[in-house]
Amino acid sequence: MKTPLAVTRIAHACQLIELGDLRVLTDPWFTETATYHPGERLATPVSALGRLDAVVISHEHYDHCDLDALLAGGLDPGTPLIGPGTVTALAREKGFRTLHTIEAWESARVGDLTVTATPGEHGVHEVTFVLQAGGRTVFFGGDSLRVPELDEIPSRLGPLDLTILPTNGLCVRPAGLRQVVMDAEQAAELTAVLRPALAIPHHYAFHSGYLGDRMITKADQDPRHYADAVARLAPDIEVRIPLPGVRVVVP
Repeated sequence: MKTPLAVTRIAHACQLIELGDLRVLTDPWFTETATYHPGERLATPVSALGRLDAVVISHEHYDHCDLDALLAGGLDPGTPLIGPGTVTALAREKGFRTLHTIEAWESARVGDLTVTATPGEHGVHEVTFVLQAGGRTVFFGGDSLRVPELDEIPSRLGPLDLTILPTNGLCVRPAGLRQVVMDAEQAAELTAVLRPALAIPHHYAFHSGYLGDRMITKADQDPRHYADAVARLAPDIEVRIPLPGVRVVVP
């Protein structure tokens, strides 16, 4: 009898992952600014999330580390928060009390949940995560680039039930279109290596506003490009593209 596993996208890279009775929130983002728009509806406010056993945060960019919104929404600052040192230092300043600092290939335990930081690369220091509990394993890719070290995950941590990968290939225009997030083809290549039972894309609806999209960022906002690439590279792997608020149960 498998431990139940489900995921609900809140928006962007913010996911509510349920491993049995454990409830984990990833990369929280609940507000927006003039140049940061999720591009999709927010599935639920912080105040309606219910109990959280842990929050995992890949890096300190505002659209992945909206700590002020968590506190304003009533999250208990004693909730375990897991991330690299750049994140936990910021969380400590905000008043979070139960912090677990992990870097690539280091692990932390919260009750029956094991969180292992895996490599990542972005415009700032970033890690990705493998979440494990009850014999279930989830890889959460934050908004990292495709880095070769991620190919080691199955040999180090075992087979995956679910992968959640960014797909928009975000590029920074003022930096000569420097790419800072894996694109759909790169995400599909990684999916083919990781071979999850189910693959879900995220981090594709984001935009920088009318002017920002033309002057600051360039990105692919169509997740079907990822689904098509997976169908070509690993046709036996199922891909789902759920709307925010839709709870997906993983086989």
